Amino acid sequence: MGRTGVCCCCAALRPRYKRLVDNIFPEDPKDGLVKADMEKLTFYAVSAPEKLDRIGAYLAERLSRDVVRHRYGYVLIAMEALDQLLMACHSQSIKPFVESFLQMVAKLLESGEPKLQVLGTNSFVKFANIEEDTPSYHRRYDFFVSRFSAMCHSCHSDPETRTEIRIAGIRGIQGVVRKTVNDELRATIWEPQHMDKIVPSLLFNMQKIEDIDSRIGPPSSPTGGEKEENPAVLAENCFRELLGRATYGNMNNAVRPVFAHLDHHRLWDPNEFAVSCFKIIMYSIQAQYSHHVIQETLGHLDARKRDSPRVRAGIIQVLLEAVAIAAKGSIGPTVLEVFNTLLKHLRISVDFELGERRSSTGSTSFSTSSKESDERIVQNAIIQTIGFFGSNLPDYQRSEIMMFVMGKVPVFGTSSHSLDTSHLGDLGTRRIQIMLLRSLLMVTSGYNAKTIAAALPAPFLDPLLSPSLMEDSELRQLVLEILHNLIDRHDNRAKLRGIRIIPDVSDLKIKRDKISRQDVSFMKKHGQQLYRHIYLGCKEEDNVQKNFELLYTSLALITIELANEEVVIDLIRLAIALQDIAIINEDNLPMFNRCGVMALVAAYLNFLSQMIAVPAFCQHVSKVIETRTVEAPYFLPENIFKDKRILPKSLEKHEKNLFFLTNKIAESLGGSGYSVERLSVPYVPQVTDEDRLSRRKSIVDTVSIQVDILPGNNTEDKVSNTEEITFEALKKAIDNTGLEEQEKEKRRLVIEKFQKAPFEEIAAQCETKANFLHDRLSQILELTIRPPPSPSGTMTITAGHAHYQSVPVYEMKFPDLCVY
Repeated sequence: MGRTGVCCCCAALRPRYKRLVDNIFPEDPKDGLVKADMEKLTFYAVSAPEKLDRIGAYLAERLSRDVVRHRYGYVLIAMEALDQLLMACHSQSIKPFVESFLQMVAKLLESGEPKLQVLGTNSFVKFANIEEDTPSYHRRYDFFVSRFSAMCHSCHSDPETRTEIRIAGIRGIQGVVRKTVNDELRATIWEPQHMDKIVPSLLFNMQKIEDIDSRIGPPSSPTGGEKEENPAVLAENCFRELLGRATYGNMNNAVRPVFAHLDHHRLWDPNEFAVSCFKIIMYSIQAQYSHHVIQETLGHLDARKRDSPRVRAGIIQVLLEAVAIAAKGSIGPTVLEVFNTLLKHLRISVDFELGERRSSTGSTSFSTSSKESDERIVQNAIIQTIGFFGSNLPDYQRSEIMMFVMGKVPVFGTSSHSLDTSHLGDLGTRRIQIMLLRSLLMVTSGYNAKTIAAALPAPFLDPLLSPSLMEDSELRQLVLEILHNLIDRHDNRAKLRGIRIIPDVSDLKIKRDKISRQDVSFMKKHGQQLYRHIYLGCKEEDNVQKNFELLYTSLALITIELANEEVVIDLIRLAIALQDIAIINEDNLPMFNRCGVMALVAAYLNFLSQMIAVPAFCQHVSKVIETRTVEAPYFLPENIFKDKRILPKSLEKHEKNLFFLTNKIAESLGGSGYSVERLSVPYVPQVTDEDRLSRRKSIVDTVSIQVDILPGNNTEDKVSNTEEITFEALKKAIDNTGLEEQEKEKRRLVIEKFQKAPFEEIAAQCETKANFLHDRLSQILELTIRPPPSPSGTMTITAGHAHYQSVPVYEMKFPDLCVY
């Protein structure tokens, strides 16, 4: 009897390949593989490759019999022989042998013995590392994917055995991935039914990582011992390898199971593991496919829009991490899609928040307030994502995003592209405005345009400076901060932080360039809008210290970046007008606001005088500041903006030496070559259509009369072109429902005339119309008007008990009257 259990005579009649196979098995399996006979079998297989399939089939038969009989020693010998034959033979005839080999591996994996499962996995991994000469068109690995995935979820009672089986399952999956992606038929492994098993199996083991942050970023290189002992490390490396091999057509199939796993295991709240997963994904995939991940995340956010706020916030934070990485490389066509989806969810979140607030009216529910705060978390996450994404885009794309976000801000007169807030009410609209402006502030951070016109185009500037965004203190602060980001092209803002009297501006080392021709043109066209916004901002009752600081910084930045001699004169006129706001107090401002405006004017004129370096101007400003320091310290920022401040009871009794005087400034600047004629003209802000049509308080309690100045000097023509002022005409003018196109065009021509015509021409035409205005105004207001004693274009007006000092005709102001 031989080692095979058959007689010698029968053994001699057996085929040679069977005798060679039988000889490699010793009498006692503890002795291991018979090496001498194994060499003979290997030589025979290499010499006669057509016999490989029969050798494989016979080995498989023996191994199956030994597995059933629990003769595991012979099983180990059979698998060792198979491994050596695989390594030695590389001919085309190895294909049938491989099928027998895979059948034996499958037999081992099906057994309930952990040692056999590990043995089968090790053999499969060795096979996966063999490069075959020709692809296999019929071989599939469905069973191995399912089996290895099941091993990754092993729940064996013994911890060491459980870890060993899980490691084997991960290595098996890694082997399947390597084998299939190297085949020409690699697409099979990327099918959804396979990815739905592979990806969750890897993520299940990755959840065991104790220190997540230590492995975030580009692929690491763990030591061999750590890689073998830790299923989490091995799973992460396998996951990185899988994603790194993904291509355009199968990227989505690899990413979608991640969302399913995170949903199933409720890993969005808290979302540390979700964030780490997507960081691994974004760093592992090829950069040009990043937009696929972003699109899938946006789609999942849409699908979970009804989930709890914390789940949505977790998804948005994951999107933020993905966007932060993708923005540095290829972001594809998803830029506007990202912003559109996020803005849509911003509106949804505000809607949910207001709904919770309405439902909790009259009750003090802790759960309701908790939901509201959770919605704030969602909104803040959206804002951070929008801002971070926008700030990482190149400048040419960032300008488009600025326009896109600004177009979504609900302001008066904007197009239908803005977010629909009609059902949210005033509170919801304000919330949307604040959050969009906060997003825009982050997008504009670091933006540096070559010309100010490129940074502040009219379609962007007009809605940004809209009175609709001046409703409260926070809105105004955000608008000013956005302006600072766009105007400050030399990073001077940090040097101007805090409103104060600067002893020596040269110590700040202000960086500036000569104002360009394009910037001069911008200020001629849009300068009045900026002045008007600052002027109106100073008149708001709810201003706090930060508002005054930002207004001061705005004036200083305009001076640094955009001021030529003409702009300097305009800024001085504006500063004097602001001083008049505090002195005359037509708007009944609180004393703190009046003193704050006075301090703002002092700080700014001190800065301006040193910037233009006119000694006489500097001397006048310094003298006023010194006088205030002694007699009226509450007119200086260092005193009015401190915690314990002392406010005066009134400002009417103050002497002129506490104020900046127009004649003194004109005298000092005139001696240095400045054209100071316009300093004698008080600054009055432009009146816009929105001021007339909005329900909000107008620019001032008295609205400037706008006179139609049309070409030609014939007074009769002017009279015929002037609309008759009747009760119906005035009613139509203040109608909130809208204006006719003809009236809009007429107003546009008037405004354009005032903006572009030379000052002397406007003054001359206004003077010729003085007599006409005399008659008209007498009819309406029953005023007694004393004609001007000289052709200076000014008149003194008495109405009832009120007395108006001499003012230029074209700058007269009357309560609640607007003549078109």
